[in-house]
Order: sequence, then structure tokens, then C-alpha cells
Amino acid sequence: MTYIMVDIESDGPIPGDYSMISFGAVIVNSSLDKTFYGKLKPISNQYIPEALAVSGFTRDETLLFDEPKSVMLRFKNWLEENVKDRPVFISDNNGFDWMFICWYFHHFIGSNPFGHSSQNLGSLYKGLVKDTFKNFKHLRDTKHSHNPVDDAIGNAEALLKMKNTMGLKIKL
Repeated sequence: MTYIMVDIESDGPIPGDYSMISFGAVIVNSSLDKTFYGKLKPISNQYIPEALAVSGFTRDETLLFDEPKSVMLRFKNWLEENVKDRPVFISDNNGFDWMFICWYFHHFIGSNPFGHSSQNLGSLYKGLVKDTFKNFKHLRDTKHSHNPVDDAIGNAEALLKMKNTMGLKIKL
């Protein structure tokens, strides 16, 4: 299994009615040097200005981004080129990030290379420290900036610290 840390930015709360604006991914290994970044043209006329503002892009800028199908095909190809076994989707908020990635893969490609499941970094940490009130975000080295590649790398750094300094049994 190869863990792929993913982070997405969107202009609303759900896929279909709203759009995934950008996403980033990194293969979780000691070097964190294999990344993917995609910027996607909106699929809907609906958007929430406050949600879009988090991404750092204007609506006019997003209208110039790549077609979602081509971005998802590039991501699928990147996964195939860089993952020799089964890719495992993991993110800070997999309930949110997963629903967009899964929906976009199925809608534009017809299948999801990650299969039918995902893992949640925050829940993993809570179990590791046996405290549902704790969060892992202090383990990031890379600043959380809402650039999805930076955010995925920061989350991957936290996962590596859980393994290397906290005793998490995981094969990376």
C-alpha cells in the first residue's frame, strides 16, 4: 500500500452543486518529493464567495483553470506512474476531501483509483494518543496556507512524525 495525502479547496460544501477548485497530493515517504497539483475549472454556476476566498483565487481566475476531466486524468496517470501497489487515500478531513475526489473521479473518469475507502489523519492521531480532544496539527512543519500541495505536505509530515517519533505502526 502507498499512502497518498490529499487536500482539496472548493467553492462550496458539496460536489456537483459546487466545484473543487484545486487539490494537491503527495506520496507519503521520507522525502515527500512526489507531488501533484491540479486547478479545475468550475462545473457549476453556484459558488459561495467566502468558500472560494479560502482558495486564494477569484471566480474569474478559476474560469481559466483546466477542464476537470483532463485534471482528473492527469491525476489518475500520476497515480499509475508513481504507485506500484494499492494507493491509499488519506487526508486531514477525509469526509470533505474524499467526497470531492471520489465524486470527480467517478463523474469524469468513470472509476476511482483509490477504490471505495479513505482514511482520516485526525482520527488516526486521536486513536494513537487515546484522546478524542487532541489534534495533530502541531506536528506539521509546513505552514497550513490553503495551498493544497503545502497543506498535503504538512499533513504528511505529521503522519511521518506519528510513525517515527510516536510509534505508529504503519508501512510507508
